Amino acid sequence: MTYFMFLLLVALVVGLVAVASNPTPYFAALGLVVAAGVGCGILVGYGGSFLSLVLFLIYLGGMLVVFAYSAALAAEPFPEAWGSRSVAGYVLVYLLGVVLAAGLFWGGWYEGSWVVVDGLKEFSMLRGDVSGVAVMYSFGGAMLVICAWVLLLTLLVVLELTRGLSRGTLRAV
Repeated sequence: MTYFMFLLLVALVVGLVAVASNPTPYFAALGLVVAAGVGCGILVGYGGSFLSLVLFLIYLGGMLVVFAYSAALAAEPFPEAWGSRSVAGYVLVYLLGVVLAAGLFWGGWYEGSWVVVDGLKEFSMLRGDVSGVAVMYSFGGAMLVICAWVLLLTLLVVLELTRGLSRGTLRAV
């Protein structure tokens, strides 16, 4: 399980580097989907299956639609791919930064720190996220309303930024 979680964490770093290094929205969206899926896989590995499902559905169902809409309005005839020189330079710089940061903090990691908290209990009847769901629905109602309002505000801001000089959603690109 440790090697699988290590593989997921490496895939998360690669997905985040793909998002950060690419100037075109088409290929950055692919890195964003990979990073979100792998991040949810990491949450499942650590015992948060309900949280990862909610995050995956809300994130990829809601915000990626806005991102796809804004990417469609900012269409480029010849987008830069991961093989181009400028993007490859950014990828190398970001990966070098990750390797240097990993080398700086390498001494504090031990294999015992990768154990899920539920695995330490001898007679665990419930997973950790099951009781968290009840708390989220009982005390988290106000936070749910605030998050819905922030998502709506983000949608309106992105649509306003991508509108351009013309006054409609359909315009000549």
